[in-house]
Amino acid sequence: MELRLLALYPEQMNIYADRGNILFLQRRCEWRGIGFEYAATGPGESFDPGVHDFLYLGGGQDRDQRAVAADLVASKREAMVSAAESEAVLLAVCGGYQLLGHSYQLGEERLPGIGLVDLETVRAPGPRLIGNVAIEVDLGDGPRIVAGFENHGGRTHLGSGEAPFGRVIEGFGNNGEDDFEGVLRGNTIGTYLHGPLLPKNAWLADELIARALEHRYGERPDLAPLDDRLELAAHELARGAASGR
Repeated sequence: MELRLLALYPEQMNIYADRGNILFLQRRCEWRGIGFEYAATGPGESFDPGVHDFLYLGGGQDRDQRAVAADLVASKREAMVSAAESEAVLLAVCGGYQLLGHSYQLGEERLPGIGLVDLETVRAPGPRLIGNVAIEVDLGDGPRIVAGFENHGGRTHLGSGEAPFGRVIEGFGNNGEDDFEGVLRGNTIGTYLHGPLLPKNAWLADELIARALEHRYGERPDLAPLDDRLELAAHELARGAASGR
């Protein structure tokens, strides 16, 4: 078996060690004897949506997001929508998450999104939403806790037909008001959780690996268990930081 991952704008959209998510996925595949093929696509480049099982779009500073937004719509929108509709895994973090929606309003400036999911983001007056965060998610096997770190000035609001990635237990989430965090549609996940996210939540990494391999091979694999003592300790530390323990 082999997992084929495509990183979108890895040079422009990578803050808070978010590239560690890709390294973590690679290691968990390699430890199980699963091949891992990495590819990247940058400004002005398109891609074949049928080649990749996992698309990853990280977060960036506002200046990087400005540089990426129009190019994402012009050169990659159709391929991203096609990949998502075929149930390839798409994980988008912070700025990447915001660009999955219709737009990000920064005062008089409007950054376009690809409109894959029904959400809008606005830079509202008030402080940035910063801190450790814990959310409760259910990806089909019952509720689990995801822990991470958020730092965003934008407030994201989901359309009435969209489901959040999770419910906020500690922290702010999408906008600090509705107790929602992220968005979940099929195998597409958008979230504000940095940190990076996956090393703090090994079970989530494995869930995404299984879904990506199912996309390629048509059958969900049984992933061999790993010695996750360090990963579980990292999760507990992140969860404790969010609750102030």
